[in-house]
Amino acid sequence: MGLGEATQNPKLIEAGADELMRITGQKPVTTRARKSVAAFKLRQGMAIGTMVTLRGERMYEFLDRLISIALPRVRDFRGISPNGFDGRGNYTLGLRDQLIFWKSTT
Repeated sequence: MGLGEATQNPKLIEAGADELMRITGQKPVTTRARKSVAAFKLRQGMAIGTMVTLRGERMYEFLDRLISIALPRVRDFRGISPNGFDGRGNYTLGLRDQLIFWKSTT
């Protein structure tokens, strides 16, 4: 979960991590900038996002919830793009609103 506004407001990282933990059921890890980028007002080592790695049963449970509950709730959803896959079988998907996940609203 990339949080671009987190460079100005570090509390967004905590809120994003909490939201990601509710959605996935697993504690997220904070990702940090590898290099400084002046155009983005970014310094090396600044927190810029959160992530989780799901494996095993949690992965299949999350994938089932995503396909059967969350994605059908997305307005104007036209399927997934094959360009979201990398060479190792990972898929990247961007969502603007996390309210489509029923776990995050409880």
